[in-house]
Amino acid sequence: MLHGLRTNEIIVGAYSSDGGICPMLAAHRAGGRTSMISFAKAWDRFALAGARVTKPRRATVRELRVLVTHLEASLLEDELPQTELAAAIESHKRLVAQRQRERERPGDPDRTRELRVRSGWAWTRVARSYSEYERALEWIERERAALEQREHQPA
Repeated sequence: MLHGLRTNEIIVGAYSSDGGICPMLAAHRAGGRTSMISFAKAWDRFALAGARVTKPRRATVRELRVLVTHLEASLLEDELPQTELAAAIESHKRLVAQRQRERERPGDPDRTRELRVRSGWAWTRVARSYSEYERALEWIERERAALEQREHQPA
């Protein structure tokens, strides 16, 4: 893209016109094979900055300088060794992604957001001790037995 920017008239607001071509087309003509429409949209948003433009115009020197600076900086990032902060950020991103994978649950989808407004609803009840857990299980068994007894009584 850098070669394309330096050898073509660059425009804003269109893919190509009599006055030049957009940075993506310049990159393509210089041998870069890319189809990142998000870049083209971002370029126009940056250069047009909300202006109501009906026809393409040449990019200003400032706009081109900003674009070239960002491209060169991204190339430098690829070539330079990672700083401690960059390494820490990368490590953090890996840990977050790993935890996210570990949290994925098989089976039923998590309906917490949908059901949290229901009084008393929860996936599990916290048991602070084994005896409290046993009492909760006994209560569930009693309630189940009572429900079954009601279902089997003649109406």
